[in-house]
Amino acid sequence: MKKKALIIGAAGFVGPYLAAACQKNLDADVIGTKLEREKLEMNAVEGHRTEVLNLDIMDGKAVLDLLDETRPQYIFHLAAQSSVAYSWKNPELTVDVNVKGALHLLEALRTLQEKDGYNPQVLIVGSSEEYGRPQTEDGRIDENHPVHPVNIYAATKVCQNMLATIYAEAYGLNLVMTRSFNHIGPGQAPLFVVADFCQQVTKIERGEQEPIIRVGNLSAKRDFTDVRDVVNAYTALIEKGERGETYNIGTGNPHAIGEILDEVVAQSNVEIKVEVDPRKLRPVDVPIIEPNTEKVRLITSWQPRINTTETIGDMLAKWRGLEKFHKVGC
Repeated sequence: MKKKALIIGAAGFVGPYLAAACQKNLDADVIGTKLEREKLEMNAVEGHRTEVLNLDIMDGKAVLDLLDETRPQYIFHLAAQSSVAYSWKNPELTVDVNVKGALHLLEALRTLQEKDGYNPQVLIVGSSEEYGRPQTEDGRIDENHPVHPVNIYAATKVCQNMLATIYAEAYGLNLVMTRSFNHIGPGQAPLFVVADFCQQVTKIERGEQEPIIRVGNLSAKRDFTDVRDVVNAYTALIEKGERGETYNIGTGNPHAIGEILDEVVAQSNVEIKVEVDPRKLRPVDVPIIEPNTEKVRLITSWQPRINTTETIGDMLAKWRGLEKFHKVGC
């Protein structure tokens, strides 16, 4: 019988890419969940069909019932309020979704394991924001680096990771965690910096915006990985990751936000001026976040394959309404 993969929170940016990667890399049928109000089109791989179900992870019983009815061999927990900027504006929602939602999943897994031994492979997706300000001389962060969250979103992800680690150790659940660094790609919402740049460029090209890009902090350095590489790491880890362990996901090659903006502007076809917008500045910002990714590479042999220049080109193509970018899951 063919295996099943469940993606909780599949209506976000990563969900459709992960669905395709599960079909390709795990040869699994995919079930994706979304909130009833969300739209989701996930039949991205020819010859495959993704089942889409409504699920509110704030309803613990609904989470338990779904797992009990579907019994997937693989579960990917993506559901989150994932915007750092929005977490400052709505901390209560961020805590509810990121902490209580994760706890409902963990409790459902514990309940079913105690009931009849059901114990699937589960990947809990966290964030590089958990590390906060790096405490190393060279700025590189491995998984043993202490966490020091400096925003609301990061604090909730630290809590999620701690809960998952406890449940893996206490109940023997097959939980693997990530601290994923920034990932970008076609279809990302403009809440996030690179997508914001790309959207502004295409609006300028169409004459819908004056030729000015408004930005926040350009000096901060971040590690940007193409989402199509990220989902390949996730499918590799859910099979090969060690129970209770956390893995950094990233390229290990950070770029200043200003460098990213320069590349976006270089790929535009108009003259553009850059201005700082105070509304885009965060209350607290970390100067540099750089991952050490040896752990995930050693255990899975995963390597990122799509460079930033190519990703930005694909993102611009998507915003321009073109379809000339890499297919999902490749």
